[in-house]
Amino acid sequence: MNNRAISVTLVILGFFVAWELLVRMLGLPTHFLPRPSAVILEIASEPKWYAMHTLYTLYTTMLGFGLALVFGVAAAIGIVYSRWLENTLYTLLVSLNSIPKIALAPLFIIWLGTGTESKVAVSFLIALFSVVIDSVLGLRSADPDALDLLRTMRGTRLQALWKIRFPGALPHMFSGMKVAISLALVGAIAGEFVASQEGLGYVIITAQSMFQTVRVFASIVLLGVAGTILFYLVDLAERLICPWHVSHRVEESKALAARA
Repeated sequence: MNNRAISVTLVILGFFVAWELLVRMLGLPTHFLPRPSAVILEIASEPKWYAMHTLYTLYTTMLGFGLALVFGVAAAIGIVYSRWLENTLYTLLVSLNSIPKIALAPLFIIWLGTGTESKVAVSFLIALFSVVIDSVLGLRSADPDALDLLRTMRGTRLQALWKIRFPGALPHMFSGMKVAISLALVGAIAGEFVASQEGLGYVIITAQSMFQTVRVFASIVLLGVAGTILFYLVDLAERLICPWHVSHRVEESKALAARA
């Protein structure tokens, strides 16, 4: 286990210990703020049921994130290479991003029904903007000297994209992906809040209507764990694909210095 994993684990454990001690010292009632131990016991009492709803939320989240990644990168390439798309599609995305996505969720329910499709659509839409913005920034940050050299060698636009722009844009893209994966989870939950029979959002809504605070907190804890895992999976992918980036070299240098 590396230093980062140890740090994350210690922070999470410290948070739960502080939460447990605070509730015990203040004598807060369970319906107001349950103890973490009670939340863990609630999850342990029905592990398969919670696992089923968690997996459904993760499934819709990953579908929405995957679609946002594919369409977002494609849109970014189009915006970088087309002034017309920059003036139309980019403006449209900015306008859509200013609209609270929860306000659009009922429309997706009307258009796509109460099944998985509507949740994926909300997840996709809320994650799309960050992918597009960071991808456009990365693609436009290509080394101009390298592009000029490729032009003198009669390189094509496709070669410039694949060999210069895209590799240089990867760190920016991963920054957008880290934000997008969290937003995709938010979008999936928003869709489940509006209309669903599965997922952690459905569990939260039904538990809230019956004032089952422990169950609400159990779902929130599972969402926090799922979101953390998804974020660090994207971070791991970045480290594997972009080990050459300066941020990783600095971290490796610090780790070597600490061991010395």
